[in-house]
Amino acid sequence: MVDAIVAEGLIKTYGKVRALDGVDLRVPEGTVTALLGPNGAGKTTAVRVLTTLLVPDSGRAEVAGYDVVADARALRAYIGASGQYAAVDEYLTGFENLEMVGRLYHLGARRSRERARELLERFDLVEAGDRPVKGYSGGMRRRLDLAGALVAEPPVLFLDEPTTGLDPRARLGLWEVIEQLVARGTTLLLTTQYMEEAERLADDIAVIDHGRVIAEGTADELKSLVGSERIELGIPDQVHREVAVRELESVAAGEIQIDGGAGTLTIPVGSSPDGGAEALLVALGKLSAADVRVVDAALRKPTLDDVFLTLTGHEADEEAAK
Repeated sequence: MVDAIVAEGLIKTYGKVRALDGVDLRVPEGTVTALLGPNGAGKTTAVRVLTTLLVPDSGRAEVAGYDVVADARALRAYIGASGQYAAVDEYLTGFENLEMVGRLYHLGARRSRERARELLERFDLVEAGDRPVKGYSGGMRRRLDLAGALVAEPPVLFLDEPTTGLDPRARLGLWEVIEQLVARGTTLLLTTQYMEEAERLADDIAVIDHGRVIAEGTADELKSLVGSERIELGIPDQVHREVAVRELESVAAGEIQIDGGAGTLTIPVGSSPDGGAEALLVALGKLSAADVRVVDAALRKPTLDDVFLTLTGHEADEEAAK
């Protein structure tokens, strides 16, 4: 499979801060890669380099077969980008915003008007298309901004935190639009602070921290780095907790964690064809036979949040603009 995006050893510094410290990245054509990382990790800087808005200090990158530095002017006709904040003119109508983008891409007056109407329909903005954008909701502005990135029908799309600040309903609607784009063959590099967004949209995920890609893979592959399923038990009584630890040593696939303040036990249970469900039933049976009082029981699978905490020591967060 041909790579639509290739980055090798990208370095970018701001004074003493090394925002990118040798970033390597490959995104195959027609796929979605999510770039995830904690605050200040370098996600937005990487996108700005790949979209020709910043020149790297060293390293190289190609998008759609064009060098992002040497072929920057030619490359811009083949990419679309939507930033963290909707870049629309609120004093123009939705139609006028899209028509203006078309003219900037030299599509001509007629084709620019046609594309504007096509995209207003695709993004469910027909009724609002002739109203000034200043009256649009946040979700409508984000959809219009994404529509603007698609006016020239680029084969490669960059979305930097596309759903930040949207309510759950608006976020779900934008996810559906993005999925439709990818189904038509668009290659997408996505940065996001929402774990469920990465799991739903991305074929592959690259975790970036301190300007470096520190892990890559599918959501399931990354979760496997964290470990297996865990049983969480609420046992308020300290004596009962001590009994539970002894009873469950044979069930645990690793060290049992005790949180006396919260009154909980966390028991790693490894992997099996039935997952941890069988281990949970065995554990509860043992504790019942030992007269241990359990007030809460849950089976917890690793999440992408766990991946971040394990790999970076931080939770995923929105990157401050650079």
